[in-house]
Amino acid sequence: MTADTAVVWFRRDLRVHDNEALAESADADEVLPVYAFDPREYGEREFGGSNSFRYQKTGPYRARFRRESVADLRERLRERGSDLVVRHDTPERVVPAVAEAVGADVVSYQTLPTPEEVRAENAVRERLRALGATPERHWTHTLYHPNDLPTAYTDISDTYTDFRKSVENEATVREPLPEPDLPPAPVDEVGAGSVPSQADLGVEPAEYDDRAALAFEGGEPAGLARLDRYLFEEDRLREYKETRNGLVGQGYSSKLSPWLNEGCLSPRRVRRAVKRYERERVANDSTYWLLFELVWRDFFQFQFAKHGSAFFTRGGIRGRDDLDWREDEAAFERWAAGDTGVPFVDAAMRELNATGYQSNRARQNAASFLANDLRIDWRRGAAYFETRLVDYDPASNYGNWAYVAGVGNDSRDRSFDVVSQARRYDADGEYVTRWIPELSDVPPDAVHEPWTLSGREQAEYGVRLGVDYPEPMVDPRAL
Repeated sequence: MTADTAVVWFRRDLRVHDNEALAESADADEVLPVYAFDPREYGEREFGGSNSFRYQKTGPYRARFRRESVADLRERLRERGSDLVVRHDTPERVVPAVAEAVGADVVSYQTLPTPEEVRAENAVRERLRALGATPERHWTHTLYHPNDLPTAYTDISDTYTDFRKSVENEATVREPLPEPDLPPAPVDEVGAGSVPSQADLGVEPAEYDDRAALAFEGGEPAGLARLDRYLFEEDRLREYKETRNGLVGQGYSSKLSPWLNEGCLSPRRVRRAVKRYERERVANDSTYWLLFELVWRDFFQFQFAKHGSAFFTRGGIRGRDDLDWREDEAAFERWAAGDTGVPFVDAAMRELNATGYQSNRARQNAASFLANDLRIDWRRGAAYFETRLVDYDPASNYGNWAYVAGVGNDSRDRSFDVVSQARRYDADGEYVTRWIPELSDVPPDAVHEPWTLSGREQAEYGVRLGVDYPEPMVDPRAL
């Protein structure tokens, strides 16, 4: 039966294309979209459980991207004769209040897999039912729909290769949904509200650094434009597998992750573009590999739906208690600031701090250094990435950190030799000198050698790490 009035609660699905929650509501006489900036997503929070610590939940780059994405969604809806109610409050207060004010029969929304997201959803559902409004959940953020998996998500393999083979052989990807025609939005009954500033959210402003790989602009049009630019305008997809480990510039990888993670871009829309590219340009290992990475993203989403809060424990989903994690606040702060004395790691962290972004190769090395060399609780690093990353997704971030630390979906030793990695992927030192200009005059064959202020400090640092580094070079800042 068609509803008289429907509310659509937007979460991390900030788009009008391929959005089932929006499309399924469009048959109602009235549809009122709503978004809540949840204060719990901003400011300082405690990472719970044993060995807890405090961290900033959302940093400046993601806050800016999200604000831009919400503002853009509002404009997209207004262009279609609708609107978006925006509030700065918890969704369990905002969504039921809006539903009650307009007499909504149904509230449609995106469902998400991680514990905090599930708790917010359950609180909203409970209050809606008390009002007599029907909550309708929709899974909208993965390539494969859980109803189309070969097995229930609770039974999927904990090994990526097994999961990938099963979906490639036994599942199909649904076609993206078209943008719906929308009925009027009874926004005047509640007031549209305004998008809060970063100051309102308690987040410092994001500074632009001209060394950034890309100036990530939030919103659906920017995400679609990036997809078109990477695939068709610059024709880079044909070489993706060869360039994806790059470190400098905008074209070595797709860089679609911020738009995917805020839901400005549907993974099924990406797949459709890749299939078009394969028909019109070329189908090769690189075109397959971009889809391969989308399946990795799916894997972590379904893994978090399966394992829940176990992913956030120190021992991970494997419950490992055989790893000796250290408490060393000074070493953690040096890592976070990009001042460890290992240039490749320091460059990666300085790029993250200055731009909110790192390449996949840089992330893996920075994570491995903290977890496997410093032996500091991997969750502290994951939480720091949660703060800083413009493209943070809880499942991908914590899933990948747990993987590198040996407590997630692969318990094998995933430790990187960061100096060897640096020499392989940054042979000419371009990346390191870009982010550590103090090293600009150091010869390429020496630029990746560990260094600190003095030989004595370097020796002491090596002892603390338990790593036998080569003789320290002269402090490059004294050259």
